Amino acid sequence: MVTDVTDLYEAFGESRLPPGQRETDGFPVLSKGGTPAVDPSEWTFEAFGVVENPLSLSFDEFRELPSETQTQDFHCVTGWSKFDCLFTGVSFPTLAEHAGVDSDAVHVMFHSADGYTTDLPLDDCMRQEVLFAYGYDGEALPADHGGPLRVVTPHKYAYKGAKWVTGVEFLTERERGYWEQRGYSGTANPWNEERYG
Repeated sequence: MVTDVTDLYEAFGESRLPPGQRETDGFPVLSKGGTPAVDPSEWTFEAFGVVENPLSLSFDEFRELPSETQTQDFHCVTGWSKFDCLFTGVSFPTLAEHAGVDSDAVHVMFHSADGYTTDLPLDDCMRQEVLFAYGYDGEALPADHGGPLRVVTPHKYAYKGAKWVTGVEFLTERERGYWEQRGYSGTANPWNEERYG
């Protein structure tokens, strides 16, 4: 079963294509550096911080969590959008439920194998369409697009969707991620063109 969430823009703006964006049929590869070598057999995912049940999961264990497949749109801060991306993975609310997020948690930091980090308010993450994705278009997520695991945030610019994710940290106050420390928006709403802070 595939869930289509491409209408989520209706909660944020009038057009499926956010202002300042152009639609592309390709799927450009952008990151802060090269693609790190991540061996899924040695990869571990951790959920930590203010949680009741810290998680440390192998790739196989992560894939045993309840999953779903969604059709989403993808908006890059550099000005392109790709419609109808098919991602498979674990929703953020499902992961948060397994970790037992404490009521004191208000913010989230995603951590990646290449040292990248990005942050979001917890409320912005607790949406069913925020996925820890390990599948794309019916296949394993390619390494250059963040495999074995990346976050996808279709209601935000894609720099909020960290590639090569190794963990999620639940915080009691905001900390800034890699691009956020360099002047990018903390909220990153494409329909408001929140590219920079």
